[in-house]
Amino acid sequence: MRGITRCWGRVFWGLIVYNFKRVKLYNTLTRIKEDFVPITKGQVGIYSCGPTVYWNQHIGHMYAYVQWDALVRFLKYLGNEVKWVMNITDVGHLTSDEDTGEDKMEKGAVREGLSVWQIADKYLLQFKKSLELLNIVTPDVLCRATEHIKEQIELIKKIEANGFTYKTKTGLVFETDKFPDYAKFARLDLLKQEAGVRVGVDPEKKRPWDFLLWVTNQPEHVMKWESPWGVGFPGWHIECTAMSVKYLGENFDIHTGGKEHVPVHHSNEIAQGYGVFGHQTANFWLHNEWLMFNGEKISKSLGNSILVSDLTSRGYEPLALRYLILSSHYRSGLNFSWESLEAAQTALRKLRMTIAGLTEKGKISNSWKEKFIEVLSDDLNLPEGLALVWKILKSDLSEADKKATILDFDRVLGLTLGDKTKVEVPEEVLVLVEKRDQLRQDKKWQEADEVRKEIEMKGFVVRDTENGGKIEKM
Repeated sequence: MRGITRCWGRVFWGLIVYNFKRVKLYNTLTRIKEDFVPITKGQVGIYSCGPTVYWNQHIGHMYAYVQWDALVRFLKYLGNEVKWVMNITDVGHLTSDEDTGEDKMEKGAVREGLSVWQIADKYLLQFKKSLELLNIVTPDVLCRATEHIKEQIELIKKIEANGFTYKTKTGLVFETDKFPDYAKFARLDLLKQEAGVRVGVDPEKKRPWDFLLWVTNQPEHVMKWESPWGVGFPGWHIECTAMSVKYLGENFDIHTGGKEHVPVHHSNEIAQGYGVFGHQTANFWLHNEWLMFNGEKISKSLGNSILVSDLTSRGYEPLALRYLILSSHYRSGLNFSWESLEAAQTALRKLRMTIAGLTEKGKISNSWKEKFIEVLSDDLNLPEGLALVWKILKSDLSEADKKATILDFDRVLGLTLGDKTKVEVPEEVLVLVEKRDQLRQDKKWQEADEVRKEIEMKGFVVRDTENGGKIEKM
């Protein structure tokens, strides 16, 4: 028996390796899909740029985290241990995303009459609640910048010792000219940038795109610490390099973020890695497109900001948004509208109703599972993976095997398709069910269907049995 176990262990491990040979991810570093092979077999380290907790995280922000959650789930689905690290920015992120403007945390504190620490705690809680509502697995490490000042200072000291810095009136600056490939990652045209640059806040900078590692010229800044370069606070970019390598090592597998991070934040992270270690920190850099709202970028300033918690008050469940996000590829983005969310909620409810009506779980179909792995291995093609679920329901698999296979896929999709929550059915819903049963007996099919839709709008579904309609919570 032990011999058989060892044999199957080798077969299982072989499947993992085989699957990883097929997994391709689009690497911003090379601008092509590459075979993804972990640095250490069976272990994957992922670092995701997290929120700046100076304000609410809206559904545009959450689009990225649903996609990266699915990535983490998929890599685990293939049999790997995955360590997911995400930063929480609570200091140093200026309003321009570069070295100009006021600190976003202090701006938030002034806006609400709270301390910067209270602002950070308030909006970190809001972010965590949004993760929960969307069934996003909490990262293994959620690390706050203010709790890793020592690590940032130590990293800056190494960059300085390696000759990549100089001082100006604003603080300690990274000299990008010392990193020959600085413009390569974002395909930056530095000559055009220099030709169009205006006089910045620091004319002592050698180049406009040189960036601050440590800021020392803001004595009124509330968050500040002692350092070898004077009292001050870290720049935004250094925190991600310091915390990613602390928890994942100086070379790890995947770094994720939004496309807006490419030209500044991630270019600077790559430069910092070179300045400390002489090489890049992450092997793969993955970037998501944006979720738009009726063709416009979601922004608080535009007044089109929607929170995950707002969905419930409008009659939608948050997982309908997750379903909608899964229907888009992370590099294509998504145009959100209330109509599209309505369609997603209808589809999710129909899916739940259909699965609930299937007989108890049978066996997972290996052939369908291979197809699922195949489509997701093509740069995390979640829309195709979701489409397979509907194809399975129309297939000639037995009901029990359909259920088992789809619930297996849900380990990646995260739609909680197998949950059965027992709730009391309101009297008004029971009346509608009775009315629908009578209409069906009278063969008034169209009217019965209208009542069914009314029941679904109240959050319930009807499954027809020999004894009439059986009501279930969606």
